[in-house]
Amino acid sequence: MNATAEKVRETLTPVIEALGYEIVDVEYEKKHGEMNLTVFIAAEHPVTLDDCEKVHLAIDPVLDQLNPTSDAPYVLNVSSPGLDRPLKSPRDFQRNYGKMVEVKLFAPYRGKKIYEGVLVEKKEHVVVIDVNGEPMQFEDSKTVFVRPFVSFT
Repeated sequence: MNATAEKVRETLTPVIEALGYEIVDVEYEKKHGEMNLTVFIAAEHPVTLDDCEKVHLAIDPVLDQLNPTSDAPYVLNVSSPGLDRPLKSPRDFQRNYGKMVEVKLFAPYRGKKIYEGVLVEKKEHVVVIDVNGEPMQFEDSKTVFVRPFVSFT
């Protein structure tokens, strides 16, 4: 996370939590020819457009006062990270214990790069999932992402 995004995250976390939401991620990057500041939020319920608007209206004046880009123009976006977003924070993992997840690896392990199983544990640098009754451990350094398993069938 770059310095601008980190500064925004630190400042906005209490504001967004007071509204009943959680900051999942903050990105500050160039998209479509202009700088975008995107705040990804989560809630105990599926995030709606109304939720995004509520958070946007609450954080806009805070960002105006903070001036995280030193007057450089940017587009402010508030978004849900989506159903299949990678798990990043300890809270993400806690919410998904006992649920199906997908682990994608950089290189094949036992002939596969993608494993699906029930999330059992997230240790300091290891994810443990149960694959058909067999516990499997994957090191963070060898893992591209861990995300909730979403079936679109």
